Amino acid sequence: MAESKAAKREFNPISLSFLDVMSCGFGAVVLIFLILDHSSSTQNAVTNPELAAEINLLNDEITDGEANLVRVRNTISDVDFQMVEAQGLARSIQDEITTFLEELAQLENTTLARRESVEKLKSDIQALEQELERLRASSDSFSGNFIRPYVGDGNRQYLTGLILGGSRILILVDTSASMLDNTIVNIIRRRNMSDDAKLNSEKWVAVRKVVDWLTTQLPPPSQYQILAFNEDVQPLIPGTEGNWLEVADEAQLSETVSRLNQLIPVNGTNLENVFQAVAMMNPLPDNIYLITDGLPTLGTREGGLFNRSAESNKNTISGREREELFNVALERLPAGIPVNVVLAPLEGDPMAASLYWKLAVSTGGSFLSPSRDWP
Repeated sequence: MAESKAAKREFNPISLSFLDVMSCGFGAVVLIFLILDHSSSTQNAVTNPELAAEINLLNDEITDGEANLVRVRNTISDVDFQMVEAQGLARSIQDEITTFLEELAQLENTTLARRESVEKLKSDIQALEQELERLRASSDSFSGNFIRPYVGDGNRQYLTGLILGGSRILILVDTSASMLDNTIVNIIRRRNMSDDAKLNSEKWVAVRKVVDWLTTQLPPPSQYQILAFNEDVQPLIPGTEGNWLEVADEAQLSETVSRLNQLIPVNGTNLENVFQAVAMMNPLPDNIYLITDGLPTLGTREGGLFNRSAESNKNTISGREREELFNVALERLPAGIPVNVVLAPLEGDPMAASLYWKLAVSTGGSFLSPSRDWP
């Protein structure tokens, strides 16, 4: 019994609990940590200020370097963008240089062509000067400035106000049936007479004398054309439509007058056709002489009130309608050309003198209503 109690009192290290062992271990660790000297790191920070300053400086440099690195990267991006722009600009400049070289080559070819053109123009001018000298020499062979002579009764000269000047002179002669006489009744009577009676009509003979006299007043260096008109418009010399004839060609000028003497007045008057023919001439005339006896009786505008021919059922036309036809015809007349009017007498057309006078004044021309024995 005593031995069993003594055995119970005997110490056995294995009997210590695991918790006690861990507590002792943690305590030993804490003790060791407290025993160690922790002042070395603090001492270094305190005792080495230069090193700390250098570290701080390096840190600042690192910060600045990082910022500079960002700026450098941005700069590189800008430089890359500028390089792209420069390359595009270089291509554009190269294209412009190529274009300039092509234009330069064209200009060189053009310059050569212009030189040849200038030489041709000089040659043409020389030929024209020679032709002008020839015309001047030929004009000296005539009396005064007249190509064709005209002698009236007793060589009378009239102060008419008609000035036959210009480089291109156009004479328009009305050859409608109203040119047969001054009155409506006699016009109707003469329309049924023979051709010889029509040609010898006093009024038509006087109109032909006016044209004959005008042709004698044309200046030799100029050009001319004579158009006869009624419902249609035609030159007195067939095949010369749109052409200008030389005044210096006396034979052709005399033939023109001779052909007028063979025309017989017929049909109505379409002034719109006449002014349309004038507008189509190239170059345009610079002086017009219109010989007529009244306002137009026909028009050609499609869809208009007066778009009718001589075969129309309506054989009469009012004075107001004739005025409207005249105003429509004026729309066809090119601007800037003087119109000189020689108005022969006609019964039943009181507004003709007023309207033709306004036309002559507005264009800078002259107006003449001749006497029976003129020229």
